[in-house]
Amino acid sequence: MDALTSLRVFREVVEAGSFVKAAERLDISTAMTSKHVANLERQLGVRLLNRTTRHLSLTEAGNVYYEQCSEALDILQAAQAAVGVQTAEPQGVLKVTAPGWFANRTFADLLVAYQARYPGVLVDLRLENRFVDLVEEGYDMAIRATSEPSPSLIVRPLCKMPFVLAGSRAYLEQHGKLRHPDDVARHRFVLPTYTNIDSVTLTGPDGAFTVKNQAVLKTNDTSMALQLVRAGLGLAYFPAWIVEPELASGSLVRVLPSYSAFAPSVYAVYTSRKYMTTKVRTFIDFLSESLADRPI
Repeated sequence: MDALTSLRVFREVVEAGSFVKAAERLDISTAMTSKHVANLERQLGVRLLNRTTRHLSLTEAGNVYYEQCSEALDILQAAQAAVGVQTAEPQGVLKVTAPGWFANRTFADLLVAYQARYPGVLVDLRLENRFVDLVEEGYDMAIRATSEPSPSLIVRPLCKMPFVLAGSRAYLEQHGKLRHPDDVARHRFVLPTYTNIDSVTLTGPDGAFTVKNQAVLKTNDTSMALQLVRAGLGLAYFPAWIVEPELASGSLVRVLPSYSAFAPSVYAVYTSRKYMTTKVRTFIDFLSESLADRPI
């Protein structure tokens, strides 16, 4: 028999003062009510109730057990109520991990809009260019850009993220403009340490070309890479979100604009579909809705 049900039946018997009244309140038979109490007594190895034809009372052990199980049941009921509220209205801390290059205006605007819609949720966003174990490090979910999502996790595609090749005007004036992927080999690159793009396939109107990128410096920080490229150290591949303002202002120039580089999918990643909290579900739904129509 289910131990939790037996606990509830026992408390109801004590508070109702009889098996019959408890059975009526619980909408079960008197015989089943008696079986639940007997099941508890058998598991505990003690008598919980003194029974006569006219009277029902707690034994000393029964009195101690009643106080403890009542407190436990109250705590459980409060926990269930709290989860019920969370299920109805998203609230609480939502711990999210994402790549460092999500520190950009586009994603910031999305966070502002989500918080306005769901003010009860506090988003705790950690931007890190490393693999994060969601369970071990206590994250609710992750946002990841990859062409091969982990089969051990549940993923929901959000959008594609094209990377573009860019450099400063000063660098291009000094080292020469690129007119064809074959020109890549003679240029310097700022490359990331967290993924291998020493070679990249560029696809354009005259086909696909695999090019070798010669690193002059490597870094795990996308913001640092952006500053180095602006300062004229070399070329780099950036997520489109990062360099949209730079390209628009002219501080950076898109190199080989008729050729596309890699474009990994961006996924919302979480560990289980079962018992997904409303804060996780609404955040994923919001991102999916907001990113679905982006022309990128």
